[in-house]
Amino acid sequence: MRPCTRLALLVPLLTAPAAAAADWQPKQAPLMTKWAKDVDPAKPHPEYPRPQMVRKDWLNLNGLWEFAVRPKDGGTPETYDGQILVPFPVESALSGVMKTVGPDKRLWYRRTFEAPKDWKGKSVLLHFGAVDWEATVRVNGKEVGSHKGGYDPFTIDITDALKPDDKQEIVVGVWDPSDAGPQPAGKQRRTPGGIWYTPTTGIWQTVWLEPVPKAYVRGLKITPDLDKKGVTIEADVVGAQEGNALEVQVVHVGRPPKEEPGTVGVTAWVAVGKPARIDLPDSALKFLWTPETPYLFDVRVTLQEKQQGPAIDAVESYFGMRKISVGKDEKGVTRLLLNNKPVFQFGPLDQGFWPDGLYTAPTDEALRYDIEMTKKLGFNMARKHVKVEPDRWYYWCDKLGLLVWQDMPSGDAHVGPGKGEIQRKKESVDIYERELKAMIDARRNHPCIVVWVPFNEGWGQFDTVRVTEWVKKYDPSRLVDCASGWNDFPVGDMHDIHVYPGPGKPPVEEKRAAVLGEFGGLGLPLKGHTWQDEKNWGYRTYQSKEELTAAYLELMDRLHPLVEEGLSAAVYTQTTDVEVEVNGLLTYDRAVLKVPLEDVQKAHKALHGPAPKWRTLVPTSKEQGQEWRYTTWKEKMVEGWFAPGFDDSKWQKGQGGFGTEGTPGAVVRTRWGTADIWIRRTVDVPEFKEGAELRLVMHHDEDAEVYINGVLALKTTGYITDYRTFRLRPEAVAALKPGKNVLAVHCHQTTGGQYIDVGLVVREEK
Repeated sequence: MRPCTRLALLVPLLTAPAAAAADWQPKQAPLMTKWAKDVDPAKPHPEYPRPQMVRKDWLNLNGLWEFAVRPKDGGTPETYDGQILVPFPVESALSGVMKTVGPDKRLWYRRTFEAPKDWKGKSVLLHFGAVDWEATVRVNGKEVGSHKGGYDPFTIDITDALKPDDKQEIVVGVWDPSDAGPQPAGKQRRTPGGIWYTPTTGIWQTVWLEPVPKAYVRGLKITPDLDKKGVTIEADVVGAQEGNALEVQVVHVGRPPKEEPGTVGVTAWVAVGKPARIDLPDSALKFLWTPETPYLFDVRVTLQEKQQGPAIDAVESYFGMRKISVGKDEKGVTRLLLNNKPVFQFGPLDQGFWPDGLYTAPTDEALRYDIEMTKKLGFNMARKHVKVEPDRWYYWCDKLGLLVWQDMPSGDAHVGPGKGEIQRKKESVDIYERELKAMIDARRNHPCIVVWVPFNEGWGQFDTVRVTEWVKKYDPSRLVDCASGWNDFPVGDMHDIHVYPGPGKPPVEEKRAAVLGEFGGLGLPLKGHTWQDEKNWGYRTYQSKEELTAAYLELMDRLHPLVEEGLSAAVYTQTTDVEVEVNGLLTYDRAVLKVPLEDVQKAHKALHGPAPKWRTLVPTSKEQGQEWRYTTWKEKMVEGWFAPGFDDSKWQKGQGGFGTEGTPGAVVRTRWGTADIWIRRTVDVPEFKEGAELRLVMHHDEDAEVYINGVLALKTTGYITDYRTFRLRPEAVAALKPGKNVLAVHCHQTTGGQYIDVGLVVREEK
């Protein structure tokens, strides 16, 4: 049985009291998702939280707890302030509290539970998916453990603190300095704004109990090896006795359902402490894990008294046969390889924030939705940005087929572009290295994760070479991106740059792949779906879905040839809006997709094929000057200046391009130094096939509007620094015919350099 099937059967045994649940209500955030109404205070996030190591017996402690906020150095509170819904952060609406704690206060939690009677004689483990940041845990008044780290799971054996046949009490005290401390905090800020967001304090992933025998499997390490046609499975066992053995079973049934090759099963026995090496038959190796075919193998590990003896403990897991590497394509260009084949990796920057739950998705369905939409849009990858998700997010990536670049959450001081790295104090270094190792340990079995990213844009970046080499050695089964953007060092598996809006490409190297770690950032605030009514932010802001779509598809047009030139991956900013940042393809509440699904799917699919070739219909003046009529006299401008029949005979004649020397990418043949210029040109357009793809070729600095035969073809703002292709409005495409046509252009400049030049191209038939 596949673990995901079994998970549906693992219903939590504990629910909150009905009366208490009936009295509780969430707060109202500036935005709420459609899943907020599905949050049941009696059983929030009821799903089994650890899909890669499944046992059938467990007890979900999510639900209503008591909470209190007290001075940081005070003791355990005698009274509590109210109820909080775990596992939602105290700052979130879905917690029912929606208050900031801050570094001077401590957040306290309390609840009681009863352990099932059939757990007697077993050890009881208390699991926390994640608590941000420092947690101290007491059971029945006894301190049973503590943990520092905002993103990694931790477990405490509470057996000795439990009372016989009585209600048990759990009290958790949490202190979180947020961005006031050196610890990894990602994009959390006490004063959010722009690219920085509301902090998360306290419990933000599932809390649960699990009974285990005195000897049990504590963890698994699963390492597929495609080249050697097998998998190595190592079990971490607690309390084993001499002679105990491990039975390791690997089972695979072909997927999807249309493919039914039958069942492949392999079993091995090893002594406790020894890795199990399992060779897979060729029939199983046809089923490799890819975004298109996310095949998964089931694993069952049983701890036995002796080989083929009685079972002591058993866990279920899964893995995918996949390999990620760097190598040469057929042209000798260094590429990212998936299963030894070049695959262009393209996906969004995924922040993992929710308007109503902050770090915590409202429901498992919501968590899955983001991944489904990412796939539906035609992406094959996501870069999880300076945040680590709950285990189930990666489970859905494994199951649905989404490659993941996993960032290490950032912290401490920042260093600017081209400034190298910082010196971190020993305490900061120790915290970072402990949490980096914990992140890898907790998520390393997921086939979806193919890249570790230790640093982003100089945020807390230090000892880059040493850290990168350590990660590479600690997990040689994955690639390492030493630093995404800004401050590259000659180490790791890729050279990563950020260009906004871009796109761009670093130089192709002999041993490292060229990747574009961030680009885009095209913003569109949609009324009724923004965190605040005004002053929302994007790298470039547009006024309508149509404008945004045109700009996005133009980015894809410009990205395509870079792939052919050696770009191995690209990351678009971003999946959704987050608070005041409106760069998302989806609104923050996930209610609106801002771009047409089919158009985007088509553009993304094209990136995996050869780049289009373009034939010149109307040349620009980049290579050879083209004559235009022009005027800069705004007072004499009359209505209809762009119409085909307009009399421009009194305008001056000049060769394009028009502008000032020193403007980046400009080829100035006629000086233009005023605020506005209007240019017109009658051109002979050669024959082209009806329905063919047409593009403007233009270099503009700054705002430009272009007309074809009196029909508006393009209106754009800002400036660029080189010639680029632009999509025409459909009505302008319809207006262009072989033979005589009139191009009319207006360009407006405010400050700095200025330039305008325009041409036309058509896509050559394949």
